[in-house]
Amino acid sequence: VVELAESGGDSVQAGGSLRLSCAVSGYTYSSYCMGWFRQAPGKEREGVAAFDTDGTTTYTESVTGRFTTSKDNAKNTLYLQMNSLKPEDTAMYYCAAGDWESCGLGTTRYNYWGQGTQVTVSS
Repeated sequence: VVELAESGGDSVQAGGSLRLSCAVSGYTYSSYCMGWFRQAPGKEREGVAAFDTDGTTTYTESVTGRFTTSKDNAKNTLYLQMNSLKPEDTAMYYCAAGDWESCGLGTTRYNYWGQGTQVTVSS
């Protein structure tokens, strides 16, 4: 059974930082592309960052230069470092995995999803 478990969400003030973690189990970690998504109330789920199997990363424009995704293969964990947080970053954040080399920022190629972790940024 493939399982993804996010953690690290919190309430912070604008300008602050958070690091989200996604613990992965149940499959060969390095053979799946992975991604981070977020969904705010009343809005569609949005791709934030993608991590291809060759290490290529992609970010949505609104977080480029502020967010960084990385992997620790020894710990089977994906991270999302979020700096210079803004109120518009407030959302439930999800990690996802897909059995492709590259999944991109759309949801189509992602087969597995975590339950999410809440990030709230106040002004």
